[in-house]
Parts: sequence; structure tokens; C-alpha cells
Amino acid sequence: MTHYDVIVVGARCAGAPAAMLLARAGYRVLMVERGTFPKDTLSTLYIHQPGVAALARWGLLPAVRDTGAPALDHVRYTHGDIRLEGCSWAADGQRAAYAPRRYLLDPILARGAVDAGVEFRENCAVSDLVFDGDRVVGVRLGAAAGGAVERATLVIGADGMRSTVAAKVGAPMIAEDPTSTCAYYSYWSGLRPGFRLFDTPGHWVGTVPTNDGATLVAGYFPQEQFRSVRGDALNALLTNVEKTAPELREEMASGARLERVYGTGDQRNFFRQAAGPGWALIGDAGHHKDSITARGITDGFFQAQLLADCIGDGLHDPGRLRAALHAFAEQRLEALMPEYHATLKTARLDPPPHHVDLLRAIATSGDLTDRYFSTLSGVCPIDEFVTPELLDLMEEMEMKGLNG
Repeated sequence: MTHYDVIVVGARCAGAPAAMLLARAGYRVLMVERGTFPKDTLSTLYIHQPGVAALARWGLLPAVRDTGAPALDHVRYTHGDIRLEGCSWAADGQRAAYAPRRYLLDPILARGAVDAGVEFRENCAVSDLVFDGDRVVGVRLGAAAGGAVERATLVIGADGMRSTVAAKVGAPMIAEDPTSTCAYYSYWSGLRPGFRLFDTPGHWVGTVPTNDGATLVAGYFPQEQFRSVRGDALNALLTNVEKTAPELREEMASGARLERVYGTGDQRNFFRQAAGPGWALIGDAGHHKDSITARGITDGFFQAQLLADCIGDGLHDPGRLRAALHAFAEQRLEALMPEYHATLKTARLDPPPHHVDLLRAIATSGDLTDRYFSTLSGVCPIDEFVTPELLDLMEEMEMKGLNG
């Protein structure tokens, strides 16, 4: 039995970068994944500009570009008669977003970890954790690995929303909100290029160009419609597009659907406790929210980098590791809670009247439009979005309306 510095459970968008970064820091890392690559997974695919900047910083962006996923440097958002067109500000020089298929992206991330020296075992599930008192000191692998035990100073759960690591440590919820939407999507060819968003009360649709000329078309529905939508997902998606984005529906009729319809009604909204003695949770294992704002991949990258930065060279000093895990938990919450609440508002699919007034004001200015998209991407902090210029513009428009 080998004693590792770190065992990472899960090898996708949070686990693989965390393993890679910790291996680059000089630690001996084992990464286990219950599946095998390449393998697809439910995903909106979209990597916002801060996530692209992370890929560039890690040296993985060229491989992502080489998949042929197009650069997405223009966004069109349509709400009724209001249309915003622009792009997020750059993050560390990266102005474009990307949306590679997950069966292409995830192996790139895993390969980056292996190239950094990580020992990677696919088709290797974790059935239990090993404890010394209340401290996690290792994992027990599943039947495919003969129930072997592997030990480590730190076990990182990056094993998704239904995390085995979270369940075994009994990680409590520190924030939790009801599910708001269900989402269904498929892929079409023959659509106009571009990342496009459309919404009307009770409906939301997005298009995300990806590899090989395909475009992901996603429709969001109120959670209470889940049973009826699931029963006829394709027609529900097409009807949603017809109501919300008729111009897109015409394109889809002229194009071709490439795959079956995928979807879920299990879009939980929560923060779990981020860490404890000998363990930490990253990615969807520690924090999940409605996919309507497509933050999952970017947030997974952020948490991987944050955890590695907090640990630094202090893994084997118990006091420093304890302080590092505490810092990670606090900074994760501080960074991600504002966008969590913003996502919950979007997922209600019922924008308040003042939001419509805000969009009308933003649409009059290219700079404000880019600032708005920068808030959606995470480049502009939410609490810095409202500027004196915007307030003056809204007041001016309100006065015109009153005098009109």
C-alpha cells in the first residue's frame, strides 16, 4: 500500500485540475475516476472567460482549441423586443469563451494531470473512506479494485453532486434552496453561429456552438413542469423554442437534429461544508446551482485553483493545512455566493419589471452591454455592475416615460 500526499476522487472539471496543480506543487497524487474516458456527461459545455484564462494559465488552452471548438466572442441576448449584443471583457487577456464537448475536454484535463505526474486510475470507484478517529486518512476502493485501501494526508472529493466523499464524511449543507428549473437539450446542425440567449416569462432558451459544426440548443422550464416535459422532451423543447425564440425555431426546422434529447430535473442549489479533518470538497461535490447560468465548469476550475493555492507547501504541517482548508472554505463562499443568488433569480424564469427597465437602459450603450455580459461571465463582480452612468441613464429614461 502506497501512502499518497493527496487522493482526488473524480477526474473531471474540478478533480483533474486540482490533481494537476497539486502534482505540479511537488505532491504525490492519486486520482481515481469511476468511469472511463472518453465519456460524455450532462453539461451546458460553456467555459466563461475566467475559465478560459485558467486553461491558458495551466497550458491546456491550445489543446482545447485544437478540438475545433469555435471561439465564442459575441453574445446576443433577446428579451421580448430588447436585444443586447456584445461580449464580456477579457479575463487575463482571454476575450473568447469556448464550449468543447465534454468527451473531448475531460480527457484533456486528465491528460494534463497525468503529464504533471498524477497516478490516474479509471474505472475505479470509491466505496468508503478510511478514518483515524474523526480524521479521513484514505479511501477504500470498489470491487473492481478488489476493495483495496489507499491512504493519503488529504482526500479531495470532486465526485459530483451526489458525492460519495461528501456522504461518507457527513458534510452538512450550509446553504440550500429549492430546485427551480428542469432543463433539456440536444444538438443541431445548420444553425447560425453564435452564443445566443432568449427568455420570456416562464421560458428560457440558449444556443451554444460546439465542435464539428454542432450547436447545443437548451430549453429551461419551471420545475413544476418536469413530469410533463420529461414525458415528451423533444416536443417540449421545440415548443419552448417556438414560444421563446421563433427565429431559432425556423433555423432548427431547416437544420438537422444530431443526437437524442438529454436533460434533468435534478438541478439542486446548495453549498456543502467545504472541508474538514483530512478532507475537502470541490466542484459539484461542494457547491451546485442551476445550470441556467452555465457556471459549473468555470466554478470547478476556480475551486481547484483556490484549493491548490491555499494549500501551497503546507500540506504536511497539520496546523498550516487546517488553516489552509479554513481559508479555502471562507474564500469559496465569499467568491461564489453572490453568483449563487444571481443564478437563483435567473432560474425563477420570471424577471421583475425593474429588470426589464434595466435591460432597456443597458441596450442603449455598448459599454454597458459589455459590462452586463462581464457580470454574467464573472469578470465583473456583481456588486460592481451598477455604475453612476447606469443609474443616471435609468433615471433619464424613467423621466422620459413619465413625461411621454
